[in-house]
Amino acid sequence: MSSFVWGCVTDFFTYETTKSVVVKSWSVGIINRIVQLLIIAYFVGWVFIHEKAYQVTDTGIESSVMTKVKGFGYHQNRIMDVADYVYPPQGAGVFCIMTKLIITENQFQGKCAESVDMFSCETDEDCHKHFGAILSNGAITGVCLKSYNDTEGQCEIEGWCPTENNNYKIKPMLDVDNFTIFIKNSIRFPLFNVTRGNFPTTMTSSEIKRCTYHPKKNPFCPIFRVGDVLSYTGQNVAGLADKGGEIGINIGWNCNLDLNIEKCVPKYSFTRLDAPFAKNAVSKGYNFRFAKYFKTENGTEFRTLHKAFAIRFDVMVTGNAGKFDTIPTLINLVAAFTSVGLGTVLCDVILLNFLKGADQYKAKKFEEVSEAQIEASLAQSPGSQLSLKPGIKSSYDSGAISLATSDQQM
Repeated sequence: MSSFVWGCVTDFFTYETTKSVVVKSWSVGIINRIVQLLIIAYFVGWVFIHEKAYQVTDTGIESSVMTKVKGFGYHQNRIMDVADYVYPPQGAGVFCIMTKLIITENQFQGKCAESVDMFSCETDEDCHKHFGAILSNGAITGVCLKSYNDTEGQCEIEGWCPTENNNYKIKPMLDVDNFTIFIKNSIRFPLFNVTRGNFPTTMTSSEIKRCTYHPKKNPFCPIFRVGDVLSYTGQNVAGLADKGGEIGINIGWNCNLDLNIEKCVPKYSFTRLDAPFAKNAVSKGYNFRFAKYFKTENGTEFRTLHKAFAIRFDVMVTGNAGKFDTIPTLINLVAAFTSVGLGTVLCDVILLNFLKGADQYKAKKFEEVSEAQIEASLAQSPGSQLSLKPGIKSSYDSGAISLATSDQQM
């Protein structure tokens, strides 16, 4: 029993090595080295340098955005300030600068004629087909209202009267071009507990008030001229003011925390978000409605309706941060070393199938053993394995041939 245990122990503490076949061929050797060089270049250039696979990455960026607009403009013989043309007024990351207003004053609850052309009529029956319509300014009553001696009239609605009229032209406010947008953005990468702001802490209040963002001359100024923002997207105020539009301001934070933290800075980019609908005849631009409500002395409620055409700005924050870590480095190093072996696989395929002398290479690389050979070997020497010399035996792990130390020449 002890000899059996000792035999298992000695068999376990052995070393196995594979048999190598050296093929002295210029063509195969060049292919092998080129493949290995390409694999190494890929891992070094793309995986480690470009993709920074040696880092652990935090993509869960936390962000806060505050905005503030400045400027004055003229619209319908009125001077407009921030309280008039910015909506909503809270200074959030999504806000609108109104460029044109259609104002319907003194609306009271009641019944009146619809102003939309599609609700024209000659008889009451023409209005009955519009029951439940959602494109009208109120609920259709089914009555056709006509002026004296007119053969055609408009369907009656019940709602806020008089109804909104979009048929007359209003000149938009083009002074928007010189308005400025102040953006204050703070971010945090929770994995590394790193916080940053979108302008240097050393920048003074007077410097901020005097500066204007420029991608090369002043890339960290937080004040953006509206006309410049539109020009970066290939647009202009004259093209957007009449119908409105949607503009995206993206603040990108891509930080390599292995470098100085001061190099973790934002990069701004601009785009027109509603570009797919810019040439559409339907739902072109951007507009919305809001109302201001009042009461008469006797308590009757009335309102002033505003239909606003505006340029909507969406401030979006994206980014990630990376820092060296041992685990991803080791994982990618192992992947790199393993992938280098693909050169050997490719060369074996070429040698075994395409080159002259493939049969001789197969004979050197592979050894076939039949059952008859095994039986003959066991009959000659029952204690041997495949007629091996004394001192040479097979491993119990993989069947590879192992060489005893006593068999080696001194």
